[in-house]
Amino acid sequence: MVTLSSPTGSTAPHRPGDGSSLRSSHARRHLVVVGWLAAALLTAAVGQSFPPARWLTLHMFLLGAVTNAIVVWSEHFTVALLHAPEPDVRWSNTRLAGLNLAILAVLGGIAADIPVLTGAGAAAFTAAVLAHLTALVRMGRRALGGRLTLITHYYKAAALALAVGAVLGGLLATGWGAGRHTEIMLAHIHVNLLGWVGLPVIGTLFMLWPTVLRLRMEDRTVRVARRTLGLLLAGLALITAGLLAGTPLPAAAGLALYAAGLIDAAVLFVTTARRRAPRSPAALMLATATGWFIVAVLADLVLVSTRTLHHLHTDLEPVTWLLLVGTVAQVLIGAMTHLLPVVLGKGPAGRATVQAGLDRAWPARLAALNIAVPLLVLSLPHPAALVGWLLAGASVASFAVLCVGVLYKQRSTSDKPNPRTLPGGAPLLGGAAGVLITVIAVVLAMTPGSTPPARGGTADTAATGTRTVEVTLSAMRVSPATITVPAGTRLVLEVTNKDSMRHDLRVQDGPGTPLLGHHAEARLDVGTVTADRDAWCTVPGHRAAGMSMRIMVQKTDTAAAPATGGHDGHTAAPGTPGAQLNLGADFTRGWKPRPATLAPASPERVHKVRLNAVEKDIEVAPGVRQRMWTFGGTAPGPVLRGKVGDTFEITLVNDTRMGHGIDFHAGALAPDRPMRTIEQGEELVYRFRAEHAGAWLYHCSTAPMLQHMGNGMFGAVIIDPPDLPPVDREYVLVSSQLYLGKPGSSGQVAKMNNARPDAWVFNGIAAQYAKAPLTARAGERARFWIIAAGPSDGIAFHLVGTVFDTVYKEGAYLLRPDNPDRGGAQALDLAPAQGGFVETRFPGAGNYPFVDHDMRHAESGAHGTVRVGQ
Repeated sequence: MVTLSSPTGSTAPHRPGDGSSLRSSHARRHLVVVGWLAAALLTAAVGQSFPPARWLTLHMFLLGAVTNAIVVWSEHFTVALLHAPEPDVRWSNTRLAGLNLAILAVLGGIAADIPVLTGAGAAAFTAAVLAHLTALVRMGRRALGGRLTLITHYYKAAALALAVGAVLGGLLATGWGAGRHTEIMLAHIHVNLLGWVGLPVIGTLFMLWPTVLRLRMEDRTVRVARRTLGLLLAGLALITAGLLAGTPLPAAAGLALYAAGLIDAAVLFVTTARRRAPRSPAALMLATATGWFIVAVLADLVLVSTRTLHHLHTDLEPVTWLLLVGTVAQVLIGAMTHLLPVVLGKGPAGRATVQAGLDRAWPARLAALNIAVPLLVLSLPHPAALVGWLLAGASVASFAVLCVGVLYKQRSTSDKPNPRTLPGGAPLLGGAAGVLITVIAVVLAMTPGSTPPARGGTADTAATGTRTVEVTLSAMRVSPATITVPAGTRLVLEVTNKDSMRHDLRVQDGPGTPLLGHHAEARLDVGTVTADRDAWCTVPGHRAAGMSMRIMVQKTDTAAAPATGGHDGHTAAPGTPGAQLNLGADFTRGWKPRPATLAPASPERVHKVRLNAVEKDIEVAPGVRQRMWTFGGTAPGPVLRGKVGDTFEITLVNDTRMGHGIDFHAGALAPDRPMRTIEQGEELVYRFRAEHAGAWLYHCSTAPMLQHMGNGMFGAVIIDPPDLPPVDREYVLVSSQLYLGKPGSSGQVAKMNNARPDAWVFNGIAAQYAKAPLTARAGERARFWIIAAGPSDGIAFHLVGTVFDTVYKEGAYLLRPDNPDRGGAQALDLAPAQGGFVETRFPGAGNYPFVDHDMRHAESGAHGTVRVGQ
């Protein structure tokens, strides 16, 4: 977004040396802007047939047209404000050419789904933006300076914000940021809208607002502009850092600072308006645009303060439209309403004629645009939102028609506009008209379409040769990840988006769904399947992050096997190497989660336990079964609990064909006899006295221990610290890595040796507590015992929405509720084979996610939820 105004508060003066070559350069640069606008309009027109069109239209408008306009005009205003010499035209054109080649690479990479091209384009775009920033800085060093030099700092800061936004966008588009997709996406949106767009708008309004009111600037304008810039930059830095770190508190503090900066500037604008009330269309639109900007930032502050990051992306969409329609469109129309008469009119009479033409029906246009904003932002039924889009489109379109009429009339009475009013006047008008047309196109492209019919229930009968499969989109995965059908089968996909983010599904050389909101559904008729095909989410970066599926034709030698898909297609054969994990899928019928509730220690002082080493097929992820080596038939093995001084007598019986042993970290004794390996049918007795409190690991002691532990032979022993206070709930979570494949096979062992697990899990099963949440009640105090079984990775346990007031790690309290410093903790970090516990109180009813805060682990299975009721 760019606001065009005079640096002196009236009009941009004709500079000495502004000749025909300079005006020609301005024309060529604005032709680039017009070209991007035309491309955006064309892309919007084919939006229904080309899946990425929505993303491309928006980015052609913002990344292409708006970025070019800001680059061109920030350079122009920097020259005027600083009284600096004009930069070399050839160097400026070279920078602009590099910028646009980079934009083409980014958009082309997304359209053609070539992540390498997208990444290279993002890197080149960042370099071009930094070159523009360097040019602005160099102009400042060679300049004489002036009263409004500070305004150029807004442009420099905006360029730096765009460079950061470009890096974040490149990570998203290429999938390199898949592990922290939500955090990077939120930071990308904020740094671009509040930094690259917001900073130039506010900085330029310090000049434009008094100009529109036909007043001199307030004496304290520069002082307020300096203070406002400091608040905006400090806020933007906190917002970006907080969102990238996944911690909403700093982001909320940053938004509060940013809002304070906006309000500070708004107070100055109101003070100016008291001298002469805004009555013109331009003044009223700029005033309402500024008001909506403040409302949008305050709404953003509320959302960031009250929502989890995983729901924030969807919840922020209304705020985005509030900025686009309420602020960007109105600033654009308001600025053009004021500037076009200055550019086109010859003398007072000519300017009055143009102004009269643009002011036709302006009250209706202003009312329609501002009535549209709440209709689009509030959660109203679909007809209300449609009315909002129609009002916004009609308002912008009517102004575009008036612009075209004024331009036509002026061209019929004059060969060219007055070149003394604003350099590059004619191309500027073309760019302005193009911007208006593009806004209309964006509005039409973004208008939500009608929801496709709900899925048709049961699958068609086999006699018709049709196969219907239920497909879910969730957790950046498509489930099932593979569908296998006989050649010649007509395949129908019943697609449901269970994620908080919008997704779609596009079949290679075939149909695709529209973008689906939370719980939205679509029926996708793939047609007759004769060859293998891919399907994926077309939202930029989602396919690279793993959101794809494979449709495969059944081979002739397996024709008798059933087609996979739906609930009967999630299960992989036991021990299948490389079996896909679809964490958003359902577990098979009859599956039950591993209980995480921990029973109190029994009063007995001697605990006798019999453990049988057995191999067992276990469902270790939704629909995926794996042969596991276990103690007692479960992986991990049974949890043992006692008190300091208790004796444990464990009888290990080997019911497998290979040797096994056992090692209890809670006991201290010579390992030779009790930890020896026993063969099939043998047994041993392991006896130890628990002399020390803690959360302890036990595991198979037979080499290679990496394989024995990696296949499930481990468990936990809890020895209560003396005087352990009672709590309302106690849970135990054993974290570990999951390696699929035939136990002991070369493929599985290679994954273990290279630390490339298929998942990270709690209590042996990926995402089980996301499907079957733990339960508690509001106000209850809960204790979570955590043991890191590895075999290679530790854990950073975090419970979203809470603060730990008690931390116990490796036999010692690190934090207790009576801590005089009132400190708290956010995570319990454990290396492999370490253990401890944390305590917290649930402040209210709701769903509290818990994760391993290494997001690679969390997004690959190490996550769950505590469902807290009243």
